[in-house]
Amino acid sequence: MRAILEGVKAGLAARKFWGVAAVWLICLLYLLFQGGKTSFMLLMMVTVLAAYWALGGLGGVKRIRGARNLALEERGGVLQAGGQVLVRLQLQLPAFMPLPYLVIRETLKRHNGDTWAFEDSVVPYFRGRAELVYKTPPLERGKYVFAGTTCSAQDIFGLMEHTGTVQYGGEFRILPRTVFIPHWELYSRNSRLAGPETAISLSRRETTQINGVRDYVYGDRISRIHWNATAKTGAWKSKEFEHESLPKTILLLDAHMASYASAAQFELAVSTAASLLEYGARARIIMGMGTMGKAFRLFAPAEGYLERQQMIHHLVDIDADGYGNPLDKLDSHKEWFPPGAFFILISPLADDKALGMLRWAKTRQMVPYHIQIGRENSAFAHPRANRSQPSAWQQTLHERGLRGVHIASLGELPAAVGGVRL
Repeated sequence: MRAILEGVKAGLAARKFWGVAAVWLICLLYLLFQGGKTSFMLLMMVTVLAAYWALGGLGGVKRIRGARNLALEERGGVLQAGGQVLVRLQLQLPAFMPLPYLVIRETLKRHNGDTWAFEDSVVPYFRGRAELVYKTPPLERGKYVFAGTTCSAQDIFGLMEHTGTVQYGGEFRILPRTVFIPHWELYSRNSRLAGPETAISLSRRETTQINGVRDYVYGDRISRIHWNATAKTGAWKSKEFEHESLPKTILLLDAHMASYASAAQFELAVSTAASLLEYGARARIIMGMGTMGKAFRLFAPAEGYLERQQMIHHLVDIDADGYGNPLDKLDSHKEWFPPGAFFILISPLADDKALGMLRWAKTRQMVPYHIQIGRENSAFAHPRANRSQPSAWQQTLHERGLRGVHIASLGELPAAVGGVRL
């Protein structure tokens, strides 16, 4: 009933409605003053045509039912930035209303307010069924939701257009871009980056506790072979031992608005944090994360899958909207930063603010490490070969007993943290 009332209000406000009403009134006056069969048949034809238009406006496109299906890649119902989503929109039209075609308008909204519009026409099948299939353009990270779907149709004479808006739902997330990091020099036993502040051994030696069975790798000692599993499976199997725990790691992402010169630079910082989280998951590192945006959000260091997914999904719709003094924020949440942990600052800053945060971590007996985000136009370009010398900021850090790397594209991250000079 509510939809009918809204349709009546929209019809009364339309200019074409008053045009049809004027024609019908003229035909009525023609019948009243002239009389005869011609005027009567003319009034009946206009009346039937007006009734057809009214039924089309009240019960045509406004009574369309349907469903939207999203085909996402197999990764927990989410995609990485740059991926496309296949949208399948299935419609069921009213059987009593002949509609020659439909014009469908879809609007996709991103969490930051960006919109993307799609428009196409479909011809209904037999029994009033229609289907629209299309692909979105490559999407950047964020949370996306479909707004109301607008359906427009004309009558069989092409004189009157009816429009209706329906809600079919549909929400999905796009994860940040990531790059595979095979090795991080910070966690190496012979790393020159580890400072004397850490009280825990940085090597990840194996213990004598068996953790499982794995496939035999060429070079395994005979004492490592699991003979029972080898006899049962018929294939060589080796023992898998537990590793000693590594120090906790906390990633601190600078999300202050004044720190970034462009949106691409902030996207590079977010992708860097996501890539390091993926590396921590593969290496079984107890890792936490903090984001200094409008709200200072902190995730306690953890090794579990669910905790890591919470950090990743937090990066999906984060914006560079922070303000204020970052050092004051750290002081107010100092209980979240345990002594002996790695303090990884991801920020484009190369000034006293960044130096103050790194010194703050050092005074709390943490191991500070700075990943400086560059300012290239493209955040995903290939690594450049002209970075053989450390930057002035890295030399400044070195003079103060601190360490850090500089990246200007996501492709430079594996070599930079792996200890390879570009």
